[in-house]
Amino acid sequence: MTSIFFVGAGPGDPELITVKGRRLLESAELVIYTGSLVPSALVDGLRAQVLDSASMTLDDVIAAISEAVTAGKRVVRLHTGDPSIYGAIREQMARLDEIGISYDVVPGVSSVFAAAAALRSELTLPEVTQTVIITRRAGRTPVPESESIRELARHGSTMMILLSVSAIDEVVAELVQGGYCAETPVAVVEKASWPDERIIRGTLADIASRVRDAGIAKTAIIAVGRVFDTAAPPALSKLYDPQFSHGCKDASCPSPSST
Repeated sequence: MTSIFFVGAGPGDPELITVKGRRLLESAELVIYTGSLVPSALVDGLRAQVLDSASMTLDDVIAAISEAVTAGKRVVRLHTGDPSIYGAIREQMARLDEIGISYDVVPGVSSVFAAAAALRSELTLPEVTQTVIITRRAGRTPVPESESIRELARHGSTMMILLSVSAIDEVVAELVQGGYCAETPVAVVEKASWPDERIIRGTLADIASRVRDAGIAKTAIIAVGRVFDTAAPPALSKLYDPQFSHGCKDASCPSPSST
């Protein structure tokens, strides 16, 4: 029976954890969570022993998990957002594989989608883009040159750029070098879904100065692309087009409202 669960905590709002994730937290006997990036409301009042991994090394985390499993305890490793995006779970799973401890992963709501919700935006729009690129600028963690902001910008699709707002000037420069025009809509969402969430809107021409003026330097997503143009009327999708048939709708049949 699986006794280790990697759980996505969601983007910040404690109600955005999945029902399964909440149930596993409540039944856990050890919870290791990612410090200040997980809302305290998710770990306060749990019957489990709770460890903050902010000051722990990989060896520390694995040792704590191994000790708990040996004692027959159920463990939740609680990660921010969805653990598959910049979650550093693969290295933990590799170590658990080495010592023969099984685990499961419970997905969570990514901050990418919390940011889209905060912006009341659809990341893919007909006749605008059908592609979303989730990326980050190189920092202490390197990024392959083929995946640089400049190279990815050549696609002209929606980009959700994480872990990069502290280098907003460099990000803007690379986006323009890659082909986005200066009038491209940009929004920066700080702490998406948290009570102190903030949104700064602009274009590539002025977003850097707006972000600096707001004092935003971390925990923010840079959302770039024409889908964030709130003034442009969207092209209609085919899904609800009366002339478009699909598995659940026959365009040759009259709609209920017309009978």
